[in-house]
Amino acid sequence: MPDGNSLYGPLDPAPDAGWTSAGPRMGFFTDTSVCIGCKACEVACKEWNAVPESGFDLLGMSYDNTGALTANSWRHVAFVEQPVPAGRRATPPAGAPPDGPSGVGPQFLGMPGTQPPGRGTGAAERTDFRWLMMSDVCKHCTHAACLDVCPTGSLFRTEFGTVVVQEDICNGCGYCISACPYGVIDQRKGDGRAWKCTLCYDRLGAGMTPACAQACPTESIQYGPLDELRDRAAQRVTALHDRGVPEARLYGHDPTDGVGGDGAFFLLLDEPEVYGLPPDPVVTTRDLPRMWRRAGLAALAMTAAAVAAFVGGSS
Repeated sequence: MPDGNSLYGPLDPAPDAGWTSAGPRMGFFTDTSVCIGCKACEVACKEWNAVPESGFDLLGMSYDNTGALTANSWRHVAFVEQPVPAGRRATPPAGAPPDGPSGVGPQFLGMPGTQPPGRGTGAAERTDFRWLMMSDVCKHCTHAACLDVCPTGSLFRTEFGTVVVQEDICNGCGYCISACPYGVIDQRKGDGRAWKCTLCYDRLGAGMTPACAQACPTESIQYGPLDELRDRAAQRVTALHDRGVPEARLYGHDPTDGVGGDGAFFLLLDEPEVYGLPPDPVVTTRDLPRMWRRAGLAALAMTAAAVAAFVGGSS
């Protein structure tokens, strides 16, 4: 008899999935404050997992040439260009038309100097251009809707608490794609099957670090037991606040959020929407039991009405 959580994912992922000898849940902590946008993680992921090349896409609006997580990009380094840091935006001159979501026109970035921007004035006085960079990846949710809707068992929970797609079982139905609250899973063109990050399941079984974390030169991507990563992330946020970066925050770390917390969570320097992340993700299968109950009651009511009408008409 399935328990009350069966339609929206397990609470303790690996044990609830049947792994009797599972160790601690493993995951990623991505600290975007030290990401330099080198894309070493993207390259390492493609090389180790034999992910097909995704081409060189000049988007015309960013130095980001990947664009999003896709079936051929399991790691995506986002470049978010901000003319003025959030919370310290300038006011446009009177009568000047707004330009872009910030309402600020093009900014003069200044002439090249001998120091990084803001080094001479400090963070409090910095009003010039900045990049927000983030290496995005599958979140390996605690309540994983993709698992709930997969009709073939192609998606499964590993002994590390992660979520993996078995491409040889996937029938290409696409249910998992619409179920993912983050828009992570994608179908490969010409193939039809679903693909996403496996958190290097084959490497984990051999006691190795995932390829992306191994390749990251700044340790922006950190791998380890999820509880330890959450403690480390909380300390990092406190340190940034003490250094005058009050906008630093964690995303996906809370076990009480709409997906039960993510196995891959982030330290952000702005609102989640700035990075293309949903501000309050909710597992899409959460309301299915209630919906089915209401549909059943409606069907019973319609049946009763039809029977009453038939009996009344025949008499």
